[in-house]
Amino acid sequence: MIDRTGLAEFLRKRRESLQPEDVGLPRGPRRRTNGLRREEVASLCYMSVDYYSRLERERGPQPSHRMLASIAQGLHLSLDERDHLFRLAGHNPPVRGADSEHVSPGMLRILDRLDDTPAEIVTELGETLRQSPLGVALTGDTTQYTGPARSKGYRWFTDPAARELYAPQDHALLSRMYASGLRQIATLRGPGSRAAHYADLLLEESAEFRSLWNEHEIGVHPNEVKRFIHPRVGALELNCQTLLDPHQSHRLFVYTAVPGTESYERLQLLSVVGVQTLH
Repeated sequence: MIDRTGLAEFLRKRRESLQPEDVGLPRGPRRRTNGLRREEVASLCYMSVDYYSRLERERGPQPSHRMLASIAQGLHLSLDERDHLFRLAGHNPPVRGADSEHVSPGMLRILDRLDDTPAEIVTELGETLRQSPLGVALTGDTTQYTGPARSKGYRWFTDPAARELYAPQDHALLSRMYASGLRQIATLRGPGSRAAHYADLLLEESAEFRSLWNEHEIGVHPNEVKRFIHPRVGALELNCQTLLDPHQSHRLFVYTAVPGTESYERLQLLSVVGVQTLH
């Protein structure tokens, strides 16, 4: 059963405890509000101001799992706070661990400060959870996919368009890397896991994947420099730094170019060109 009073008070306290800079928003010179405004939280949570406001006023329908997940991320809740939010709303909390899609507040704070850098947060299966604006400009909006296609490795073997962004000379290594990585995760998570399910699907759908899977390779790593072929700015050579959240099995990838290089200049141009839909 939903605890409307407890839910309203918890949401209000969490909103008031956050400052704009905590969630990547500008403060503005005339700001007088203590904490975030309701309209700011609603925007962060991808819902209407009216819907969010009613929750703080102990009104409205019982929030769904999807709405609660959006609120938890928008308010940068910890896992314990997220679980508390779900219980106040009358739901059992989502699972923790490898299948969790709740991004930690610390990782979100880092991503919020990377407006001028391509960056993305992904699961261990390569499913994109969040991207920086320049990350979208570099690779397109990869949060839009559903089902198995959310996994970059799955798309690599089933959608030829997934390879167009990467230098052809790197395709063979990337194929080995995705097959190797999926085998390692499927073994770690066991039968019945999503990784095992994705492997079964790919064994049916891709002859290339079947051939690589039968090699039983483990520990194939990408090159230190990733080479992209962007449709608007051309070839890019970018270093990829990785931050791991061991509790959630999430990774934050940050792409940078060496200052003074042609790739650096093209990355600067990409930030001006802005987000473009990649086909």
